[in-house]
Amino acid sequence: MSSNYPKKNKPLKEFSRRKFLGTVSAATAGFTIIPRHVMPGKGYQQPSDMLNVAGIGIGARGAADIRGLCDPDVPIVNPQRTSTGQPFSKEELAARAARAANAPAQGARPGQGQQPAQGGQPPQGAGAQQQQRPARDPIKLANIYALCDVDTDFAAHIFKGYPKAKVYTDWRRMLDREKSIDAVVIGTPDHNHAPIAAAFMRQKKHVYVEKPLCKTIYECRKLAEIAKEYDVVTQMGNQGHASEGARLINEWIQSGAIGLVREVNLSTNRPIWPQGNITRPAGVPVPKSLDWDVWLGPAPKKDYHPDICHFNWRGLRDYGTGALGDMGAHIYDHAFWSLNLGIPTKVQASSSVFNNEFWPLAEMITYEFPARGYMPPVTITWVDGGLRAVRPVEIDPGTRVNSALYIGDKGVLMHGDYGGNPQLLPKKVMDQFEPPKPWLPRSPGIYAEWVDAIKTNTKSSTDFSYASKLVETMMLGNIAVLLANRNITLEYNPDKMEFTNLPEANELLHYKYREGWTL
Repeated sequence: MSSNYPKKNKPLKEFSRRKFLGTVSAATAGFTIIPRHVMPGKGYQQPSDMLNVAGIGIGARGAADIRGLCDPDVPIVNPQRTSTGQPFSKEELAARAARAANAPAQGARPGQGQQPAQGGQPPQGAGAQQQQRPARDPIKLANIYALCDVDTDFAAHIFKGYPKAKVYTDWRRMLDREKSIDAVVIGTPDHNHAPIAAAFMRQKKHVYVEKPLCKTIYECRKLAEIAKEYDVVTQMGNQGHASEGARLINEWIQSGAIGLVREVNLSTNRPIWPQGNITRPAGVPVPKSLDWDVWLGPAPKKDYHPDICHFNWRGLRDYGTGALGDMGAHIYDHAFWSLNLGIPTKVQASSSVFNNEFWPLAEMITYEFPARGYMPPVTITWVDGGLRAVRPVEIDPGTRVNSALYIGDKGVLMHGDYGGNPQLLPKKVMDQFEPPKPWLPRSPGIYAEWVDAIKTNTKSSTDFSYASKLVETMMLGNIAVLLANRNITLEYNPDKMEFTNLPEANELLHYKYREGWTL
């Protein structure tokens, strides 16, 4: 038994809080926010304090990131199109208009600018721009200095919203020419995250990269290394990490609300895009508005099709990281943070049928984490494809199993995507629960946190030193899926970044970039 295990005569609440502040909150150590009220006047900002931010990949998820940093100068009207960029039919327009007319108004989640639709897309189509949101103060965290997207048609509505921004279609040219850029927001498909982030960090630019941080374990390690070497402020776009729910989960678990946790079950309804044992669409001519070569980046040279280029790329192994890569950071993060997990040492998986082009339609991945101080070993199971974890006996009849279940020796905690709606089970336990006094620093929001960290030369709470480990854990699961037919539990040495019982697995830690592209 570890000597760090809490003694019986020492309340777990006191022990956990001290241990938490000394270990788990290392991710937020040095995270200092200058209160707005100490500035002279509401909304006051010295011109010299305004960062010049560039956006890359701003037609979809990246659009929400840009709008989270700064309101547009010109009101943005979202295009009436499908998630893959195709115009709606008359029937689709009519159906969406009817749904919009009957839908309640929705506001943004805490820590975000614009509320993304399911799958990370900004609202699309008829009625999207008419949704009423609660009144709020204008957002002006940074100056949108330059915008870059390989598809000028797909991103046209964002270009129009920021007419003062310099416009590019090739991020390399923008980096070479625009020396006044202070920081960059990267919202491209997964396979382009690492090369772009690395290039900008080497030019001493601060970097915000959408989740998942990158596509391979080697890229995870390399980005964390470069960020440290060049001393830049980084942030992974893991919006739920900035939420109140994320902090409650940490505080409840660390205070001993459910005792010691040995089992966690995670699940998602993704994928909501094509995956499985299906055929890649045949190539068609590339539109004049699209630079397909830059879109491909380091990925193998293959033909274009509109059902690949926008949104649906998530399901293709060349470009995306599947359901786990899409939602893992939003769900896994809270267990990773609150339980101080580190990297697992064993992982195994099973899945539905897939092929060399697409990730599977459904999968189950089991991770084993060693003991950490007083915390016992933990087994975490991830399922996707719409499957859910087995219902615990503590859950009330009629209550839906949500995205995360923590099984402790004194109770069960459940929460949704992004750490939303944390609750103890059953309901009667939650009704009687007296939560601990908050001790974690609260975040001003995922974007404000990053900007403030740049200005105060501190760390954001989900910078690359933290995010790289979280995403490495996720990508270990994808490797286990690809090798599930070997019928073996993979053993992994995090210190050496090496699989020790199946050498061929090490070939999947990275892939050969297309000629002309480097990390």
